[in-house]
Amino acid sequence: MSQRQIFVTTALPYANAAFHIGHIMEYTQADIWVRYQRMRGNTVHFVCADDAHGAPIMLKAEAEGITPQQLVANIAAGRPQYLNGFHIGFDNWHSTDSPENVELSQDIYVRLREAGFIDRRVIEQFFDPVKSMFLPDRYIKGECPRCGTKDQYGDNCESCGAVYAPTELKNPYSALSGATPVIKQSEHFFFRLSDPRCVEFLRGWTQQGRLQPQIANKAREWLDSGDGLADWDISRDEPYFGIPIPDAPGKYFYVWLDAPVGYLASLKNHFAKQGGDVAAFLADPGTEQVHFIGKDIVYFHCLFWPAMLHFAGTPYKVPDNVFVHGFMTVNGEKMSKSRGTGISPLRYLDLGMNAEWLRYYIAAKLNANVEDVDFTAEDFLARVNSDLIGKYVNIASRCAGFITKRFEGALTQDFGDEGATLLKAIADAREAVGSALDGREYSKAIREIMALADRTNEYVNANAPWELAKQAGREADLHRVCSVALNAFARLTRMLAPVMPATAAKVAQLLNHDLSRWDDEALVARINPYEHLMTRVDPKQLDNLFDKPAAEATLPPAPAPSQQKNAQQQTHSDKASAEDAAKDFEPFISIDDFGKVDLRIAKIVSAEHVEGAAKLLKLQLDIGEDKPRQVFAGIKSAYDPATLVGRLTVMVANLAPRKMKFGMSEGMVLAASDEKGEVPGLFILSPDSGATPGMRVR
Repeated sequence: MSQRQIFVTTALPYANAAFHIGHIMEYTQADIWVRYQRMRGNTVHFVCADDAHGAPIMLKAEAEGITPQQLVANIAAGRPQYLNGFHIGFDNWHSTDSPENVELSQDIYVRLREAGFIDRRVIEQFFDPVKSMFLPDRYIKGECPRCGTKDQYGDNCESCGAVYAPTELKNPYSALSGATPVIKQSEHFFFRLSDPRCVEFLRGWTQQGRLQPQIANKAREWLDSGDGLADWDISRDEPYFGIPIPDAPGKYFYVWLDAPVGYLASLKNHFAKQGGDVAAFLADPGTEQVHFIGKDIVYFHCLFWPAMLHFAGTPYKVPDNVFVHGFMTVNGEKMSKSRGTGISPLRYLDLGMNAEWLRYYIAAKLNANVEDVDFTAEDFLARVNSDLIGKYVNIASRCAGFITKRFEGALTQDFGDEGATLLKAIADAREAVGSALDGREYSKAIREIMALADRTNEYVNANAPWELAKQAGREADLHRVCSVALNAFARLTRMLAPVMPATAAKVAQLLNHDLSRWDDEALVARINPYEHLMTRVDPKQLDNLFDKPAAEATLPPAPAPSQQKNAQQQTHSDKASAEDAAKDFEPFISIDDFGKVDLRIAKIVSAEHVEGAAKLLKLQLDIGEDKPRQVFAGIKSAYDPATLVGRLTVMVANLAPRKMKFGMSEGMVLAASDEKGEVPGLFILSPDSGATPGMRVR
């Protein structure tokens, strides 16, 4: 395969806040793709930048008493701990508030103006009479003029995807002051997206296989709508933190014009550091330009951005692909800190959780479609502990010790027919796995790799090296089986390397083996003593992960080895207590007796402390009825209310309501406990993923 030359970006994060888990998902998706391309020998320039302009940053800086530049610098200073922590390997990280971005944004604008794509019009614009300023689109909210959804922003609807002028909103209000805005006139600059030349170009570009089918269909829907494409307001009035429009005092580029140009600015900065010619690189017909973005910014990246680049002319080039992904949800719902379902990436790392657990989990859930990725604690625990530990790491941990202790670390190449067949099967699957990674069908690739890990474990189990080691005269068999297993492990690791680069580096050191080239078929010759590659997920870490994060700086440290040992001892205690409890069951009941208890799946809508109650929490439980039920539960000693909101549990729905001192209790949640007190705590019951409020437990 001829070498490819690729320019890869992810959506720019807005520089007024730290990364959230959605950023990490997108960056991980792109990073896996980039690492795979490099393993195939392709040249990739992987860049990103802070989206640093706009009214939100200006206003937040004003509120904090600092300059916008200081605010952006403070946010940028925190980026490396996330990127390094999750092994995301950008070649360059820059800012849209940079000389390169000013130069390129103004150059593209002048080119578009000279080509006849810029109009100047006097428009009516909302003005906040309290703040005495024109309101940016994102600071005007109201009802969508297309679908009627409430609380939508002034530039586009998050519900139906419509793009419109702020003055089209119904019942508008200022998000800054709450005041009803008044209309004033101002001259604005527009990019003529409705120009027949733009429409003709976009009809072709969006249907040339550059976009996923779902996105191409959406673009066609926009292009074929009765209203057509609306021209794009690309200017803002001062005060505004942004790039000045040439020859237009007091006017600035709307942040969405210069933000995507930030891709090119970061690339230009990167090439300058390397001494390369960025203009020649972009003008090269062999260069591929690829963007990874979320589904909420499709309109900007699949209509405005390619049209800007196309009509700006050489050396600017249109994207070859725009790869769109869905959102990351928790238990099927949008993440929310207030409901205790937000996942802070920094909290994840500070809890001592392995970054590659999350990288693997994301890969195992992602495909090439525009689908949301749902995180559930149970699924995460099962995938990591079962797949990565029980299947993958298990191969090396069971066989490496025999090689170093019995054979001085040397492997044999006498694999036997069975071993040779296994290694050939793994080698033969490499192209299919590679094709899946190249096509962003990561979940498919992971399934194939784990199926091969299963097959390898079946080989090890069938030949039982631990038994061979006990039998006289079976040294050659032991040597053969362990050598086959470790070569299989090396090949599986090579395929997992784009997903788990840090683990792959550890394995490369263990096996004295280069795992950096996708097509390398060299065999492992000699290994080093085995060192632990990965631990299991501790369920307690997941419990802490979903605590409402008041401030990331106050997060608890990762558990020390002594604490981990205590956790293992606690597991033994749990088992002993369970065995003791099993000796003392309640008297038998009939199936009819059990049938009288109506158990339902309940979603905890809210949870709060009860003033004056030492043991009670007040819960509002959704069991599929018109309104939630109020239940007082004696679980205060075990749970912070913030960690319960959004969780599913099991409740007794037909328990007679009970009037208590603090109000009416309309049911009972189920929890497990050790009555003898040997295992501290209460544990509310949780259903498996897929259960929904109101389902009956039978």
